[in-house]
Amino acid sequence: MTERDVVPIRGFLIHLTHYDPRWYERKAREKPFDLDLGLEVVDALAEVGLNLLVIDCADGVRYQSHPELARPYSVPMAHLEHLVQRAEERGLEVVPKLNFSQSHLHRHNDWFRPYHYLFDNDEYWRLAFELVDELLQVCRPRRYFHVGMDEDHDRAHSQYVEAILTLHSGLQERGLRTIIWNDSAHKGRALVHAEKSLVAEQQIPRDVVQAVWDYSSARPDIVRRLVQAGFEVWGAPGQEPDQARQWRQAILQLGGQGLLMTNWIPCRRSNRAKFLRLIRTVGPLY
Repeated sequence: MTERDVVPIRGFLIHLTHYDPRWYERKAREKPFDLDLGLEVVDALAEVGLNLLVIDCADGVRYQSHPELARPYSVPMAHLEHLVQRAEERGLEVVPKLNFSQSHLHRHNDWFRPYHYLFDNDEYWRLAFELVDELLQVCRPRRYFHVGMDEDHDRAHSQYVEAILTLHSGLQERGLRTIIWNDSAHKGRALVHAEKSLVAEQQIPRDVVQAVWDYSSARPDIVRRLVQAGFEVWGAPGQEPDQARQWRQAILQLGGQGLLMTNWIPCRRSNRAKFLRLIRTVGPLY
């Protein structure tokens, strides 16, 4: 196998917690992140050759800078430290993630409550970067920070672009590159999100990594467009092996740089088999 046959970035997104409509319905009875399973997941990722771990933190951890964000399921920061340490020991690059999308429908930013209602004013960003800075101390990322920004329903197109620019500027000052979800594969009721991604592509710096997600099929057309525009592009396949193969082919043939796998379920013992089956079945295809 030559270097041209290998996707440089082979990642997995794990959730300390998460916010979407279905997950939100279970918030009142959510259990804390299971560190032992998280460590087992990291070991499994290393065994199949993945080399990057994105950690969706949200309010799943207790912040020293903002203890008011702690929920009943939030775990001590030491749990995140252990997860990061294991990832580093197994050769996985660590990327922290906080989602700054604004949507009363999708609720991706509700982890930031009550501050999510400040809507991009100076206080909002000051508080946001205080949390970013605390995660940087714990996660020690080398290159990237993932800021989400998918399914942003509440911002106007110009506000959406401005939010990405603000995040990019703050992370650049900290020596990191910004990763965002790219929604341009989606139509129908999600067309508003796709159009925002298309507008943003014209106005944001080219060092913002575009993680294109489509769990139904590969999108070589989008990979080609973004690569030609000068972006680093990662594909986010679904959980089916054929999808992973198609995405890998598109990334390798068209100049993309990464693949990012995830399982949108809580990291707890009852889901252990699902995590390990996905990693061991689809991971080697990356």
